[in-house]
Amino acid sequence: MSEPNIDPAPDPDVDPSTDPAQPPEGDRDDLFDPDRAQAKIRKANAEARALRERLKAAEEKAAKYDEWQETQKSEQQRAAEALEAAEKRAHDAEQRLLRLEVAAEKGLTPAQARRLVGTTREELEADADELLESFGTPTPPPGEAVPRRPREALRPGGRGEPEPPEETDPRKLAARVPRR
Repeated sequence: MSEPNIDPAPDPDVDPSTDPAQPPEGDRDDLFDPDRAQAKIRKANAEARALRERLKAAEEKAAKYDEWQETQKSEQQRAAEALEAAEKRAHDAEQRLLRLEVAAEKGLTPAQARRLVGTTREELEADADELLESFGTPTPPPGEAVPRRPREALRPGGRGEPEPPEETDPRKLAARVPRR
């Protein structure tokens, strides 16, 4: 907003009749028109009010956009984290499967399979061979017969010979007691 055109105080050293910046005396009354000044002020105030309203609306929209962007960012981050977790689980499952496949081919037990180290089939096979050299073969390679222990001829307690019925006669019970 520009300031109204107000004349400064007259300079005592300058003669107003010879100063080119100063208009002649008759034109001085025409310079300041109160109605025109009020109209300019009203116009400037209206423009300022309209700009303030536009600024307020723009700030509200910017805040809503920032909020929306934050929610989108959160959803995107959640999706990225879920994808990352799923990929990690898939990678771990593939590694376990590969370890178990190599262990089965080499004849290792599941406990020994967990101790295999490597990320590729070749690394796991080399580690399995090293493990077998260090500790020996726990089971024969696939395709060979597994030696079995003989089964013992055990009889469960419920299938044994029937017990004689319990005697309740005191004389018969006394007769079975050995004498000294």
